[in-house]
Amino acid sequence: MKTINIIPLALLVLALLAFKSAANDRYIESMQKNMQLVYTAKTIDELQMAVNAFERIGEAEKNKWEPFYYASFGYVMMATREKEAQKKDAYLDLSLKALEKAKAINPGESEITTMEGFVHMMRVTVDPATRGQQYSGLAMQTFGKAIAMNPENPRALSLMAQMQYGTAQFFGASTAEACGTLNKALEKFETFKSDNPLAPTWGKPMAEGMRAQCK
Repeated sequence: MKTINIIPLALLVLALLAFKSAANDRYIESMQKNMQLVYTAKTIDELQMAVNAFERIGEAEKNKWEPFYYASFGYVMMATREKEAQKKDAYLDLSLKALEKAKAINPGESEITTMEGFVHMMRVTVDPATRGQQYSGLAMQTFGKAIAMNPENPRALSLMAQMQYGTAQFFGASTAEACGTLNKALEKFETFKSDNPLAPTWGKPMAEGMRAQCK
């Protein structure tokens, strides 16, 4: 019987594993660099640079949801800086387009659903008078879905609190529920941990800024 030398095969397996590990390290390093950029960008042009990078990474790493998630986040941040309604809507359209790619890869990720709710929430700001009823309800429904997916997600809780607070003010109702949700969000920001080195970290200053409204 012919014998098979397993040493070269073992070396090949080790080489492939080392290559895969190095590629993953490069992916994480590239993502973290651009995450820092999108978190600290002060202009639409700077945000666009980060978004472009995320979209390039996403096209290369077709099984990774994070690049498309952060591209979506970048477009939302661009919308927050844009004053012209038509352009704001265009950024939100691009945000949803990127988010659909992320959702196709990981449909059960709470952070993706939270970002979808954030887009609906931003739609309200384009024209509150005509969009408030439709998109406020849609945003709250989506945040509720994100919280159901992961009750520990502080971003979902924080954005839900903002929607609850705005709705209560509009109807002249108590803001107690909103403030209760905010307090949960602030607690989760302190305790939330993820095994994913690319997990989102944004949102805490936004929640802390709302704290004064609940005193």
